[in-house]
Amino acid sequence: MKAADCDILIIPGWAGSDEDHWQSRWEAKLSTARRVEQDDWHKPHLKAWTERLLTAATGKSRPQVLVAHSIGCIVVANAAQQLASATATPGHIAGAWLVAPPSERAVRAIPGVDPAFTPFPRQPLPFPTVVVSASDDPYCPQDEAKALAEAWGARFLDAGEAGHINTSSGHGPWPDGILRFATFLRDLT
Repeated sequence: MKAADCDILIIPGWAGSDEDHWQSRWEAKLSTARRVEQDDWHKPHLKAWTERLLTAATGKSRPQVLVAHSIGCIVVANAAQQLASATATPGHIAGAWLVAPPSERAVRAIPGVDPAFTPFPRQPLPFPTVVVSASDDPYCPQDEAKALAEAWGARFLDAGEAGHINTSSGHGPWPDGILRFATFLRDLT
């Protein structure tokens, strides 16, 4: 699959993704990418954020690929079973690219975050999934990210020393990420 063959849904985390964040750059660069907007990026509410994702992903004629960052990964995990049943067409959610999932401890420490975000779902996701995590992510020890990937039935990718893989860790363009994402897309059927 190529980016032109699917709709790419960008699912930012807490505070959204600023204009220099790799998600915003991908959204601008990839013609089929669009952001799942939220009412309040600083006060994530699980039900509202999940409903926005479901609305954005359902009723579409093309396969959807989910690209989430941080708490956006947890939104995808919470919505996964509903996404699979709501879209009904096998393969409609072609895959999920989940970058820098936070730990439950980190989510609980964010002011204004709905406590319903924790505990995280631990059942396998019903579509091909990759979890990308850095060895030095301040918001999630890599062993916890690996455990999430295993629980979700996802392939795990080590991003090396890349922090939280966001603007403050120097990941505006993130060229390695776009190359790995292109390989992920290629492998989707």
